[in-house]
Amino acid sequence: MSSRIRRPKLLRRSRVIWGSFNLWRPRLVFWTGALAIGVISVGFAKAADLAQRAFTGVTQSGEWTWLLPLLLTPLGFVLSAYLAATLFPNSQGSGIPQAIAARHLHHDEDRTKLLSLRLAFGKIVLTILGLFSGASIGREGPTVQVGASFMLAVARFGGMAQAKGLILAGSAAGIAAAFNTPLAGIVFAIEEMSRTYESRANGLVLTAVILSGLAALGLSGSYNYFGTADVAPTMFRDWVVMLICGVGGGALGATFSGLALYAGIRIRRWAQPQPLGRMLILAGLCGLVVAAIGVFSGGQTFGTGYEQARGAVEGHALPMLFFIEKLLASFLSMISGIPGGIFAPSLAVGAGFGSTVGTLVGGGVALAAILGMAGYFAGVVQAPMTAFVIILEMTGDHQAVIPIMAVSMIGYVTSRLLSREPLYHGLSRVFIAAAIRARRAMEKEGLHQP
Repeated sequence: MSSRIRRPKLLRRSRVIWGSFNLWRPRLVFWTGALAIGVISVGFAKAADLAQRAFTGVTQSGEWTWLLPLLLTPLGFVLSAYLAATLFPNSQGSGIPQAIAARHLHHDEDRTKLLSLRLAFGKIVLTILGLFSGASIGREGPTVQVGASFMLAVARFGGMAQAKGLILAGSAAGIAAAFNTPLAGIVFAIEEMSRTYESRANGLVLTAVILSGLAALGLSGSYNYFGTADVAPTMFRDWVVMLICGVGGGALGATFSGLALYAGIRIRRWAQPQPLGRMLILAGLCGLVVAAIGVFSGGQTFGTGYEQARGAVEGHALPMLFFIEKLLASFLSMISGIPGGIFAPSLAVGAGFGSTVGTLVGGGVALAAILGMAGYFAGVVQAPMTAFVIILEMTGDHQAVIPIMAVSMIGYVTSRLLSREPLYHGLSRVFIAAAIRARRAMEKEGLHQP
């Protein structure tokens, strides 16, 4: 009789334990995924830096330094574009438009075509290849696609079904770990990725950013991306610089994003008869011009532009035309069809623009470079809060909080007046439209089958 009484108690206890495990399993898997994004982001950053240094070492040694980029860069562009088109479709470009598009799709199969572990692997490898080829690209945008892909895949394993919130969390974690800017990761997720505040997803985003940030912090330590600046407007000319950087940077950013969206439409139409062959021709030509610009600038426009932007933030003036050269190199790298982001190159363009404005007006180069980054970056992505927070966290310049905020808003307003559609959301429409067409074709084919 006693054994009959005990058995139900044991069964009930085991069910409670098993039920609690099932309750905690998705959380544990999610936390593990967030930590893994931080580790992957740090490894990606180190590999990207090694690739860029390798390109510099190869092309700046020997007597024929001017010739090597003219050979290596076009070949690298063609190879990267070919692999992206054949082995890793939908890995082209920044990766942020893919993540935005995936949040608007309703079927897991459609999301998997934009966010998957296979694409994440290809994105990392091809971005590193692009940097080894001297492309003017960054790794931060690709880290968003990598983070969103990894979080979505890990969440499927853990039985989590909130796809939109998970993509948001993975994207935010990628930005936070890539730049070591946790606040910017959260603001970026709310302002740029979703364009709305979703109360159900805020816990996921915050947790993912904290855990990925902790992993990155443990591996890389605490640092500011561009060092620590301590400059603020002290003279009337500094306020003039602020106004010019806001209006001029916003207009320059709107020009870049508007031309990128227009060029994307024209290129897709031009490539229609023979998409692979024509895109490879375009990649080769873009690579050749990027190499020529790099040689003409003495190698200043190759790669992310991190060193040049950091130098400007530290008060070392950049060449007067650097921002134009870097903008052209970044634009050509973007439309070439190779994987790679525009975050870091945009910050370099903005720093160069600010440096030039500061030199001409007679203001401080360091402050002008920081304000130039804020105005141009806000103009390109049309996300003023993200621009303000990310630059504040990357430079640590708390003395110029109000000027950075003001320039970001001025740049955003100027850009919106000139270009109505934000760059990343405009680019995401291409992937959304392709997914809708593919699903309609599949459904139509299914209806015709007996």
